[in-house]
Amino acid sequence: MPVLDSTPNLTVLFGKAVLTGFTRRGGALPSTVYSRSQVVDPEHLAAYAKVCGFRLTDQLPVTYPHVLSFPLQVKLMTDGDFPFPLVGSVHIANRITQHQPLRADTPLSLRVHVENLRDHPKGKQFDMVIQASSADDGPVLWEGVSTYLRRSGGSGGGDREVVTRQPSAIWYVPDDIGRRYADVAGDRNPIHTHALTAKLFGFPRAIAHGMWTKARCLAAFEGRLPDVYTVDVRFKLPVLLPAKVGFHASVEEDGRHFELFDAKSGKPHLSGVIT
Repeated sequence: MPVLDSTPNLTVLFGKAVLTGFTRRGGALPSTVYSRSQVVDPEHLAAYAKVCGFRLTDQLPVTYPHVLSFPLQVKLMTDGDFPFPLVGSVHIANRITQHQPLRADTPLSLRVHVENLRDHPKGKQFDMVIQASSADDGPVLWEGVSTYLRRSGGSGGGDREVVTRQPSAIWYVPDDIGRRYADVAGDRNPIHTHALTAKLFGFPRAIAHGMWTKARCLAAFEGRLPDVYTVDVRFKLPVLLPAKVGFHASVEEDGRHFELFDAKSGKPHLSGVIT
């Protein structure tokens, strides 16, 4: 398991992703596991909390380790033996399990690997697995699974559902949220940062990051969740910026359910459940 002694340079890796993306034609997933020790930077944590709507406390937001591990994820997906290009891989789902709250003053050990390559109606999908512990040999305290889709001309239809429930809240999402989140998270995919670059990839305007939408929804539950829980989200239609979105939450037998959708049309952006 390669242990990295410094944070991978995302600028270099994104350049590599653009240059090598056209040469990747699928195949088996690599067995590489990258790990790195990480100390939380209080200023970075404060910036993340602000852009996502979390309060600043001595506990990490449940989505924060995903951001800390993002450079490791990008390094793995830009390695020469990775079968799919980073550009064009679509984040379609994310599941996070917090086994106990993570404190801001606790050094973390982060590990990432990929697994579970399988068919999808629109192509192939695979899972990026992230684990965080308090020491190299300690138990896993937090784990996340990000599912990515690589389209390959499949026959799956589009998502045509409409949310008809009344929103619990209406949020205005400004047109610069993609750039603001990218400044903190490091994810500078051009579809998020500017309308002109988003149009190059087929979007009429820039779109919000999926993990920002998940974090913003979870910030709405702050102070009402247990220490141990799983939050599972499915990303649906993108949030075109700027936007006015509806947020709906309800308590069901199997957990807290929530949705994010276009406030005018009802088209769904995200659905999730906390158990």
